[in-house]
Amino acid sequence: MALTGRAALLALLGTLVVLFAPRPGPAVAGVALLLAALVAVDLLLAGGVRPLRFTRSGDRLVRLGETATVDLIVENPGRRRVRGLLRDAWPPSAGAAPRRFALDVPAGERRRLTLTLTPVRRGDREAAAVTVRSLGPLGIAARQGSHRVPWSVRVLPPFLSRKHLPAKLTRLRELEGAHPSMVRGQGTEFDSLREYVPGDDVRSIDWRATARRSDVVVRTWRPERDRRVLIVLDTGRTSAGRVGTAPVPLAGREDRSSAGRGAGLGGPSGVLPGGLSGGLPGGRGGAETAPGWPRLDWSMDAALLLAALAARAGDRVDFMAHDRSVRAWVSGAGRTELLSSLVNAMAPIEAELVEADAADMVAAVLARARRRCLVVLLTDLNAASLEEGLLPVLPQLSSRHLVLLAAASDPQVAAMAAGRGTPELVYDAAAAERQGADRRRITARLRRQGVEVVDAAPEQLAPALADAYLALKAAGRL
Repeated sequence: MALTGRAALLALLGTLVVLFAPRPGPAVAGVALLLAALVAVDLLLAGGVRPLRFTRSGDRLVRLGETATVDLIVENPGRRRVRGLLRDAWPPSAGAAPRRFALDVPAGERRRLTLTLTPVRRGDREAAAVTVRSLGPLGIAARQGSHRVPWSVRVLPPFLSRKHLPAKLTRLRELEGAHPSMVRGQGTEFDSLREYVPGDDVRSIDWRATARRSDVVVRTWRPERDRRVLIVLDTGRTSAGRVGTAPVPLAGREDRSSAGRGAGLGGPSGVLPGGLSGGLPGGRGGAETAPGWPRLDWSMDAALLLAALAARAGDRVDFMAHDRSVRAWVSGAGRTELLSSLVNAMAPIEAELVEADAADMVAAVLARARRRCLVVLLTDLNAASLEEGLLPVLPQLSSRHLVLLAAASDPQVAAMAAGRGTPELVYDAAAAERQGADRRRITARLRRQGVEVVDAAPEQLAPALADAYLALKAAGRL
């Protein structure tokens, strides 16, 4: 049960009657009885909320930054009209709008209510509860009840770097010999024969074909196909740091609170100040624009671009997410379903505030990749973390596989290194310079162990990683 502003107004008028009554005691009792009778009659004549039936339909998947539509169908099998308000509660990060609906469902009929979701966070967003407040004909009191109407929308990574894919595919076609006038003889897999032109490597001359044709003929090569690429995503604590500029709004702290909080249309009973509509808590939660995107999301974006490019190149792409154990594994996906499998696997993954177990990660890679392949580690170039975790076990991995480590740098650190105006800025600059030196030192150590390293600004990580992959293809190392 819920009381509206009209009930509060009637109670206020009743106090005026009591003030001017010669005998306040009987006046108070009379006003209270009258108000109770009106509330009871209004509740008795209000349509029931328990018999209502609810079904949902709409989108199940949406990319971060885009909108999804979910329909809620309300059916009234009762004998009385249900008139009032309805609130469909979702987590704050789901970005549901509108949060409240005016409801008017005659007996035996149904109504369709459309909700728009604009999520600000990856993962699964599940509906909490549907709360209905059915007003009586006097508008004094209302019946109220909540129903569980399950529905889940999975918010996928946005894959913002797909804008770079056409340029990278053009470069790939050049490497494969689609434009031999631009790129000649790269790769190590035999493609075809053609006439010699000045500038060709004489080591590519096919002497037997030259003798048969009485003209100098050279072999052309293309990058190898059907190679294996294993992308390993670090989901440990270093991947939680926010860097760069968030391309889409991120959820605020209130997102982690229960979506059921404030799911009702008000308290279970009692006066709602400001009338019925004013007494409805918005429950909008906190979605705010964060100063940066987590490293994990930048790494996911780079992984998607690399996977799309490698699949087009004819390579087999597998994916693993790991911190203390394997969090996700995608293997054997065909070219057409690869990206769909990857984004579905990535969507619910969040960074864990634990130190990644590099030894377990290497063991998991070696167990899953027995033949030589390209292992791409998407992590952070944190010197202390790598020296204690990855470097001691890296030889086990680099001796059997070609390893490429990619990391997003923090542009804010580079900006701090230029500060000189005040003593505080100088100290900040010194700390930034030291971090930069540590980063360069650990990069040099990795390269001495045969590891390819990509260290780029967050917005450039995806295209830089794709370029590194193409360079390995062109050099015949993959």
